[in-house]
Amino acid sequence: MNPIVTVQDAVTAFADFMEPTNAELDAIEREMPVILADVELLDAHIVTLDRIPTDLDNRRIRRARRRALAARVALLNGAASTSLPGGAA
Repeated sequence: MNPIVTVQDAVTAFADFMEPTNAELDAIEREMPVILADVELLDAHIVTLDRIPTDLDNRRIRRARRRALAARVALLNGAASTSLPGGAA
């Protein structure tokens, strides 16, 4: 007969390694405007799933799309400016 043992030790043995590092948290913080803009764009699309989009819906989607693109550009420009040594453009 095989004894039944709990797997609690096996599950929690790596709990310290499962936490995000400070670098990962910083990356998430830098990407948060992009994430929020994408959520806003998804919300605008979700509103129109069960009906024909009105002019107001179309404007909301376009505005959300522009914000999402602007957030991505800002993230990429910030990443490019920090990665260049000596402030060269």
